[in-house]
Amino acid sequence: MAEMETTILEAPLMIAGRAFRSRLVLGTGKYSSFELMRRCHEVSGCDMVTVATRRVELDRTKASLLDFIDTKKIALLPNTAGCYTAEDAVRYARLGREVGLSDWVKLEVLGDERSLWPDNVELLKAAEILVKEGFVVLPYTSDDPVVCKKLEALGCAAVMPLGAPIGSGLGIRNPDNILRIIADAKVPVIVDAGVGTASDAAVAMELGADGVLLNTAVAGAREPVRMARAMRDAVRAGRDAFLAGRIERKWFATPSSPSAGMLK
Repeated sequence: MAEMETTILEAPLMIAGRAFRSRLVLGTGKYSSFELMRRCHEVSGCDMVTVATRRVELDRTKASLLDFIDTKKIALLPNTAGCYTAEDAVRYARLGREVGLSDWVKLEVLGDERSLWPDNVELLKAAEILVKEGFVVLPYTSDDPVVCKKLEALGCAAVMPLGAPIGSGLGIRNPDNILRIIADAKVPVIVDAGVGTASDAAVAMELGADGVLLNTAVAGAREPVRMARAMRDAVRAGRDAFLAGRIERKWFATPSSPSAGMLK
């Protein structure tokens, strides 16, 4: 039994030299209350959450979502949500560091308000500046393998291609691109955005992603705590399935019980 348990253990997710037990990263927005957010984080088992720097109450004398996050157990990943230029994204990343949130940043530079699609030209500019300034940069980007390699070459600690547009719940729309990004990457690949339900998270992990980042799928669920638990289990199951190795797809049947050796 001990030998069997040993075989299913694996190393934690490593990002910039830091170990994470969970491969699920949650957000902090859209919850009906901070207490519900705290409960979802707890049930999910996550040990990193994103925090929108421009939306958090930075005056610590006032009530804030930060009061509901145990930073001894959960790492903060400030993000530059709502930024549409490299200049703005860099400014808010610096602000997050100056007020003591973290020198890690989930770098978002959006192209337009309707699609919330990344502006990769501005993203690359911002990433280059922040890496040079010593930030641990985790960029949210499109599912473009070329852009992901450029971000990695700039020194980003991970790449985070979208599965589908932010908040859409459409799941992994372009698995072939995600597979190519994973195959080429020398840094962790975390699928970010578009997850709608547990099966979407499992698919991302089965493709070989190192982690999944999501927010709306939990915060917007009819029962957020139940969905947080489902996402926890889906990420674990998807990772196990990837490590186990799926059977080859075939266009014809293969009997589960071979005829060789059967009684006549």
